[in-house]
Amino acid sequence: MRFTNRHFNLQSLLSVLCEGNKLGTLVQQTVTNGSPCNYHESATRPPPFMLLHKMTKTRTALGEVGLIEQIRRDFTASSKAVPLGIGDDCAILRPPPGSEVLVTTDFTLEGRHFLRDLHPPESVGHRCLARGLSDLAAMGGTPLAAFLSLALPPSMLATSAGRDWVQRFFSGLRALAEMHRVPLAGGDTAESPNGNNGLILADIVLVGTAPKGEALRRSGAVAGDALYVTGQLGGAAAELAMMLKRHRRILSMATTENHPQLSPEPRLDVGESLVRRELATACLDISDGLSTDLYHLCRASDVCAEIEQAALPIHPLARKLGAKAALRAALHGGEDYELLFSAPASVLMPTSLAGVPVTRIGSLKKKRSGRPLITMIAPNGTHEELKSGGWEHFSGTLKGRKKRLQ
Repeated sequence: MRFTNRHFNLQSLLSVLCEGNKLGTLVQQTVTNGSPCNYHESATRPPPFMLLHKMTKTRTALGEVGLIEQIRRDFTASSKAVPLGIGDDCAILRPPPGSEVLVTTDFTLEGRHFLRDLHPPESVGHRCLARGLSDLAAMGGTPLAAFLSLALPPSMLATSAGRDWVQRFFSGLRALAEMHRVPLAGGDTAESPNGNNGLILADIVLVGTAPKGEALRRSGAVAGDALYVTGQLGGAAAELAMMLKRHRRILSMATTENHPQLSPEPRLDVGESLVRRELATACLDISDGLSTDLYHLCRASDVCAEIEQAALPIHPLARKLGAKAALRAALHGGEDYELLFSAPASVLMPTSLAGVPVTRIGSLKKKRSGRPLITMIAPNGTHEELKSGGWEHFSGTLKGRKKRLQ
């Protein structure tokens, strides 16, 4: 790990599911205390946060060298795929024969993806890794190694409270890494700008593998294919809305279950099953919202989609918001990290894969003049265009400003 200077001038902006001041529709809010927030979906094989591995306790101030040494001690793991990990200028990876290498990277930014005064540090670490693992799941990949670049304000290593936060962050990350047997093979550390007022910035790189020529893509769907989603939708956005409404930090959690915002579960086993059983023609994970990610699939595969509103598997937490808000959360809320995939209509799709429910929500059609890219069929049979309403950075519109804390 080398020292580098990295800085992003971020606003601490949040969006909550609300209509005016009520739960309902996404609106922009400004966080004035300088802390950020993020939330996500439930795990199928969750380790209790109370039982997370404890990092080595440090009672004195740490510098960069001390932090790296602590990480190296606590993340020491033997792996045939990583013959050389933390401590040298580069890691050495050894992918299995007959495979292709998959690489993905994701930011976790304070004020954009989480709030220090709301999210438990274990959740921030969990979510940081889960986002990259979900990308691998979408392509049917198997994790090989993770690389973490982390920028911290100086107070995070100089004070007992700061060091405790860092230790708990790594505990959350490590618990999920061990669940999926992902070694932390290296990364980078830096002091974030603006002194003790600086923000926490993390960038996770995941390296995985897939059998040569078999990785799932967004571009493989064809007209006539059926559309499926795993799990349930809208839970992450609903839990985040509830957190923001309470505006109280969750100090500890007895379990990661039923916390779709705090502890999303990447669907790695499902993705590998789709590849192994040759079920899917195209796939991606639902990180930006069903409406937006389906838009990406349709554009990549040059098709249109029709989805049935009544078929959407809406999370129980979202249903607590009321019918209209629950539908908005399922369509546009994002951060569910479920898989959205297509398959030939002739395929007899199981009702579950790797223990995760699978629901058919619609089908793909040929593009033609006048046909919307996505059409939603209401329970009464009426058709209406469904526009992309999920998260989009840099859009400059209400849609783009929605702080979905991804």
